[in-house]
Amino acid sequence: MRRCLHEFLGRVDYAEATAMQDECARLVKAGGEERLLLLEHPPVITLGRNAPAGDVLFGEEALRERGVSIAHTNRGGQVTYHGPGQLVGYPILDLSPDRRDVARYLRDLEEVLIRALARFEVRAMRVAGLTGVWAGDEKIASIGVHLSRWVTTHGFALNVTTDLGAFSLIVPCGQSTRAVTSMERLGARAVPLEAVAAALVGEFARVFGREMVACGDPASERRADPGGRRRPLREAS
Repeated sequence: MRRCLHEFLGRVDYAEATAMQDECARLVKAGGEERLLLLEHPPVITLGRNAPAGDVLFGEEALRERGVSIAHTNRGGQVTYHGPGQLVGYPILDLSPDRRDVARYLRDLEEVLIRALARFEVRAMRVAGLTGVWAGDEKIASIGVHLSRWVTTHGFALNVTTDLGAFSLIVPCGQSTRAVTSMERLGARAVPLEAVAAALVGEFARVFGREMVACGDPASERRADPGGRRRPLREAS
């Protein structure tokens, strides 16, 4: 069984998390161990490869006044929002040789989220023809991924105690007629993000058949030199 290193990183800037994923992916492609990065972001709107600019409903200056930044990404999908109270997961996995099926990978991520939500008595489901996880007619988790040489980056975002009003800044995932929801709105007992992350780790192990191993913050693997620059991540032992 493959090992997958995991850690809850707390709040991480989007650009920093992207750099972290890129470095982890480089290590995995070189034969290093897989990782599952779990975290939350400061308020940011991200645009996937297929995102229409019109799905961001406010200009950059108006968004800055609201404390929201914009980031263009290489993930699939359209426009989404990340912010405090939302648990974001970035699996850095090598799908070779036995899981080289993008549709299966998306369904497996959905399964992890559905099972984890069930631990908190939230009944979630798939909707035919759509990617993500739903509670009734409302979306509770979005998914957008990128694959390079069958190594995955980006991942999923689960609304735990997210400010749902922030989604009014965008057309979420191109779906103007569907609302979003959160665990909090659905009446789930109050739990910290780290507890939800722990539930996700357990279900991730079962669905993907990985031995999940806690590790130190991958950012702590990087040491600043006297000039303040970062050295690359080192593979954990």
